[in-house]
Amino acid sequence: MTVFHPVTDNSAPRGVRPRRPPFRRAAGAPITAAMTDAPAAPAPAKASPFHDLKVLWVRHWTDQLFSFAIERPEDFRFRSGEFVMIGLPGEDGAKPILRAYSIASPAWAEELEFFSIKVPDGPLTRRLQAIQPGDSVLMGKKPTGTLVLDALTGGERLWLIGTGTGLAPWLSVARDPDTYSRFGQVIVCHTVRNVADLAYRDFFTAGIHDDPLIGDEAKAQLTYYPTVTREKFETPGRITDRITSGDLFADLGLPIGFSPNSDRVMLCGSMAMIKQTGEILETYGLKEGSNAEPGDYVLERAFVG
Repeated sequence: MTVFHPVTDNSAPRGVRPRRPPFRRAAGAPITAAMTDAPAAPAPAKASPFHDLKVLWVRHWTDQLFSFAIERPEDFRFRSGEFVMIGLPGEDGAKPILRAYSIASPAWAEELEFFSIKVPDGPLTRRLQAIQPGDSVLMGKKPTGTLVLDALTGGERLWLIGTGTGLAPWLSVARDPDTYSRFGQVIVCHTVRNVADLAYRDFFTAGIHDDPLIGDEAKAQLTYYPTVTREKFETPGRITDRITSGDLFADLGLPIGFSPNSDRVMLCGSMAMIKQTGEILETYGLKEGSNAEPGDYVLERAFVG
């Protein structure tokens, strides 16, 4: 029987492991990290979908309402009336908490203003209402929305109808020069529960007239129409009730109803108001518009659901 013995390197002394031949890279083969002592390049950091922005000022109107402004990034562009995501980092390493907020500043403003409610146990506003100048908030990079002039066809009169913090986009649209060049009359309707909730009342009745860009136009073309539902007021009740009763039009010296030939409407606020007012507008022949197909009236479906 033939016995096969393993091949050994007889040149190496017994008990000494033979040396391996040196590694030689084939000509043209790439040099990899394993072939060199240089550390691998770190993967590029993923860009954040949010801006981290400094708070410039905060104003508390009541124990339920406040406004604040943040710095505006140089590359941030939006149309007056659009909304953006606003939020704060999550607590204990959780994901950021964000909500949609209408931008209360016009497209030309150097700072970004927002109008917010206070919810004591709200995941976001519980903390957001405590911000101070110098603090930071998160803001999304992609504004959007349908409460913009582009979503409306031309007309003679623009109605901006809102409840509560639904006033925010009107603060933007009412300070846009294009609003006054497109419409001869602009009517801001704001419905709240209590008189103290009429934030920006002084602004719409006087302050806006001092605006260096649109002050003269606002003084000649803008009408402010507030209503209050739970306290005595010169124009009491829900805006929808004053529309159906005809009181709204009588107070303003206008023909009763809305005309698809002359009236254009934007709606923002409670779902009940938006739904009811939209139905009223449809009975007068007004058609809902969008960015893709401008119409006679628009509402923000991102808030309505």
